[in-house]
This record gives sequence, C-alpha cells and structure tokens, in this order.
Amino acid sequence: MASSYSFDIVSEANLPEVENAVNQTIKEITQRYDFKGSKTEIKLEEDILISTEDEFRLNAVIEILKVKLIKRGVSVKNLDFSKVESAKLGTVRQTLTIVNGISKEKAKDIINDIKGSKLKVQSQIMDVVLRISAKDKDELQKVMALTRGKDYGIDLQFTNYR
Repeated sequence: MASSYSFDIVSEANLPEVENAVNQTIKEITQRYDFKGSKTEIKLEEDILISTEDEFRLNAVIEILKVKLIKRGVSVKNLDFSKVESAKLGTVRQTLTIVNGISKEKAKDIINDIKGSKLKVQSQIMDVVLRISAKDKDELQKVMALTRGKDYGIDLQFTNYR
C-alpha cells in the first residue's frame, strides 16, 4: 500500500476536438443563408482568428463555435476572448486564445482555497499543473469536491490519480 496518494489538477483543451469544432463552424457558415456573400473567415493556427463584416455576424460566428465546442466536450472556459478590433475595408476581427494550463495567479487562488479549508494535504505548483498529495484518499476526494464547487474561470480536470 502506498504511503502517500496524489493527483494533478490541470486545465487542458482537447485540440483535435477544437479543430473539429472550427471545421464544423466553417461548414455551417458556408451553408447558412444569412452568411451568403459575406466575407467571414475562421482560421485555426495557434489561436482561433475570426474576421467578418460586422459585429453582429462576429457574435453569430462565436455563438456557433461555442455550440460546436460544447457538443464536442470542450469547455468554453478554455477560450480567452480578445477585444474586437477594426480591420481593413470596414471589417472586424477577434482572436480567441486557446488556454492550456493553469496560470500562476489561478494556481495560487486554488492553493489558498485548499489551505483555507484546513484539509491535510500538500500542494505544489509544477509549471502549469497543480499536484495535490495526501496520506488519505478521502482528503483528496474532498479537495476535488472543493475545487469543483468553485469557479476559477478555467475548466479544471483531475488526472494522474495515484
């Protein structure tokens, strides 16, 4: 029997599913009547780049993309929306950054909440992953329940349970 148990808290987007959602969004936009003849483009590079003629169409594309992501099991919390920019020829564009990993600030917030709960666990920040360890599995289950119950603005997954 192990003397200590642990798990990792991560925040990862399933990139193949994001790519599939973007492709489905492109397909739906080409088939929709309200987008016929519009200069709407979606590109997936490091980030998702959306450009179109006006903010109304931009918001419609974002809503379509959100629905496709949710259907594929990717949380919308993994997207960081930049502000809407004016582009050439009167078009608008927006960049959606795909967030992978937990930032140092959010990791510190999670650790502060865990320490505030007085659970007997140890936590450490390992780059973009939080490692939680304890002598009792029940304590780890309580940490999972605690972090699920709070909204940190990112999607949290629990991996590497040992």
